[in-house]
Amino acid sequence: MMYVLVWLVAFAASALTFISGFGLGTLLLPVFAIFMPVERAVALTAVVHFLNGLFKLALVGRRIDWPVVMRFGGPALLASLVGAWWLVALASRPPLFSYTWQGRLFDITFAKLVISALLLVFVLVEWLPRWKRLAVPPAYMPLGGVLSGLAGGISGMQGALRAAFLSRAGLDKDAFVATSAMVACLIDVSRLGIYLPMLQRQRDAIDVPLLAGAVVAAGAGALVGRRHLERLTMDRVRQLVAVMLLVMAVTMALGLL
Repeated sequence: MMYVLVWLVAFAASALTFISGFGLGTLLLPVFAIFMPVERAVALTAVVHFLNGLFKLALVGRRIDWPVVMRFGGPALLASLVGAWWLVALASRPPLFSYTWQGRLFDITFAKLVISALLLVFVLVEWLPRWKRLAVPPAYMPLGGVLSGLAGGISGMQGALRAAFLSRAGLDKDAFVATSAMVACLIDVSRLGIYLPMLQRQRDAIDVPLLAGAVVAAGAGALVGRRHLERLTMDRVRQLVAVMLLVMAVTMALGLL
């Protein structure tokens, strides 16, 4: 059941969010977090997200707008290092509070609270009309890169911020998808470098078939998204994502995940 759930989410999320440029990590992280510690879930989601980004670049990479990548992706890469380092540092802290319910011990950690707060921000972005229309002038793209990189390093969920800034860069749809994928790969490379020692320490606990299957499923989803879902509106998908994020934020803040 665990394998089927993770693979289906990886496939569906990759297909449904191909054009929007974000959503794979947002949907996959909560599912991974059901079956493993949240910091490992963030790191493994980054692996899937990075490899899926490379596959998307193979499909549309010729349309990358390199000046935009430099203005936005450079600051994002550096900021993601800081965010990823912070996540690893938070993961090593002892629980802030522990409690027992139904005979089980639950820990509330600083890392869970920080990530829960970020998830709630994304819920607000999706549900408040004023924030849903958020778009920032191109002059502020370096600032957007810093904010997106920090969010990506800490939680992997930098796509919504990235899309808000890049939507004002004057890119057509294919250039937007390609440029967004390139920036995402830059952020993933930097944060994976920080996550790697943690993953090496936990390598015996990593379910390699689960991870490999998620990578393959996400790649298949990208193919479907590229070929069949280019005209799909993302409004309903984003609403479902927001509901999932809200549930994830509450359960994580309570230490249930």
